[in-house]
Amino acid sequence: MNRRTLLIALPAFALAGCAAITTPPGDVPTGEAWFALGNEPFWNVEITTARIVYHDADGRRISVANPGAQLSFNGERYVTPQITVDVTHGTCRDGMSERRYGDTVIVEAGGRTLRGCGGRVLPPTHLDGTNWRILSIDGAAMAAGRGPAELRFAGNRISGGVGCNRLSGNFTSDGVRLTVTQIVSTRMACESALAAQEARLIALLGQSLAMRIDGHGRLILIGGTNASPDAQIVLERVI
Repeated sequence: MNRRTLLIALPAFALAGCAAITTPPGDVPTGEAWFALGNEPFWNVEITTARIVYHDADGRRISVANPGAQLSFNGERYVTPQITVDVTHGTCRDGMSERRYGDTVIVEAGGRTLRGCGGRVLPPTHLDGTNWRILSIDGAAMAAGRGPAELRFAGNRISGGVGCNRLSGNFTSDGVRLTVTQIVSTRMACESALAAQEARLIALLGQSLAMRIDGHGRLILIGGTNASPDAQIVLERVI
């Protein structure tokens, strides 16, 4: 079941000092936004420098001025007559998508108390049993192939490809780095664009790859010594 919108976050609400009980909206960097979401029923909240905006599955929308964050236990609290948002910094798992977020969230709006997750998307605790669509390699979108461009992780085995040959190997991961060994591949002839992407995928997987989750919830596998867009694989999880 596809979520209509994947909501992620840039952490934006650090308090200026312990002596203050609120932070003015201006402390949130311009252009950044913090997001939260929940299900059963579906809802989402966006908090920016200027406003708090809430939507739910019934079409209800609440948009109010951001009053600034009140200090709460291990988090922040935003209180307005129309909506209250409680943010607690701590890992939260979205039961529908199995994604992990950096914040646990309680929203009171429209006579409802709603619970969900927000903040930055955290890397998966393990890759075993996860499937990923390959979106790009070295910044280039995937060429059309005979099959899906994907990577699958099961047990200690990785399999997949860019849509021509199938590759497989062993992998280990500590959530920070991915190491693939004993890579083997089938030997079918591929169109030049696919062949080039396939060769680059195998070359990158032959390195020890740094792992991170970007602001859109995508898994980035980074090769080389620098976090360069010219040496990475961008993956989108398939739920």
